[in-house]
Amino acid sequence: MMEKKYEHLKQLTQQFYNMKNTKITSKQIEGTTPPSVFIGSYNYPKVFAGPLLTSEHNSAIMDQPETWMNSQTSQDQIINYRLNLVRGKQTIAVDDVENNYIMKLQEVSMAKKSVQSEAEFNKKPTGIMIGREEAPHGPSGVLKKFDIENIKWDRQLEKTYYDTDLKAKDAVDILHKKDIPFTQIQKAFSVGSMGEKKNRKLVPTRWSITAVDTTIANNLLKDVRYNPTIDTYHVYEHKTYGIQIIVVEIPTPWQFELMEAFTNYKGRPIIFTDYENNKGKKEYSRLGGGYYAIKMAVLEQLMRDKKQAGVIVFRESNDEYIPLGVWNMRQNTREALNKKPKEFETLKQAINYINTKTELPTDDYIKASDLLDDILKQRQTTLDMFF
Repeated sequence: MMEKKYEHLKQLTQQFYNMKNTKITSKQIEGTTPPSVFIGSYNYPKVFAGPLLTSEHNSAIMDQPETWMNSQTSQDQIINYRLNLVRGKQTIAVDDVENNYIMKLQEVSMAKKSVQSEAEFNKKPTGIMIGREEAPHGPSGVLKKFDIENIKWDRQLEKTYYDTDLKAKDAVDILHKKDIPFTQIQKAFSVGSMGEKKNRKLVPTRWSITAVDTTIANNLLKDVRYNPTIDTYHVYEHKTYGIQIIVVEIPTPWQFELMEAFTNYKGRPIIFTDYENNKGKKEYSRLGGGYYAIKMAVLEQLMRDKKQAGVIVFRESNDEYIPLGVWNMRQNTREALNKKPKEFETLKQAINYINTKTELPTDDYIKASDLLDDILKQRQTTLDMFF
């Protein structure tokens, strides 16, 4: 079943290849890095690692997904940002974090603003990269030389960098509580800028995104479990960049289900689902990194409100949707949960309301669901006891 999802995503990304991106006319780039780094996963444990670069001199916005929705950055603008970032790379063993080149990447990952950089490639960079979890980027090439200057580190990231007795998961937790943006934590994590000295290593970007989402979510869930349960049904919603997110919070202890719908898969809709009960999830989600990104955003809100709930998330993607990375799911969910919810006395009322908002009928979601379907049946069984 999941092969169909990845086949569909691959088909959707084909349009990137017809879009305008940086045409490299020289083997040299003088400009900045947003700051941004990228670690590949091919041939692990020897991987391609390097910065994302541009000839622009104020490039921070090109790799700040947390700001794009609030600043009403269009999908076309985001694609333009990403395809005009050039990836430099060198092959590095993942445990070689004291390599001078990697230490430069670590400095980049902790920078507060765009970093002036100068790069020389062996050949002119070519192509583009489209991934399942990470945001796309433009041409790439092997670096012959990479220099940076005028770096000012983020103070909180600097503290965790120098604390070589602090575990990486604890560093992630501390930085998240200090409101360091997710993408900055993830980049520092990916280049081995945190953790116990003996355990520091490079983590491929795609893996590091899910690792940081999971680490934050696990830390939040430990506390959320002690919060009082909500007493009505809450519905939150947000729609942008071709994705509609609807979050339903139900008055039960923690449990979670994500239902992903694509309204036009080969001319018909298709729905993918995954869930976890109160004990949490042990195996990797069949939905990929988006499951963990949305779960983390939901737990952030529950912790902020000092509440506990069971959570069902409807994620519906229409024909406007282009895969831009799991940040899109995380930020859409955060935007939904920053709004005032609709409140309902019963789950049926909440579902009826959602049915007026989704393109697909909620009956289709219920049929595909594990958790929501089970909850509805439990509610009906409880009612039947009184008749």
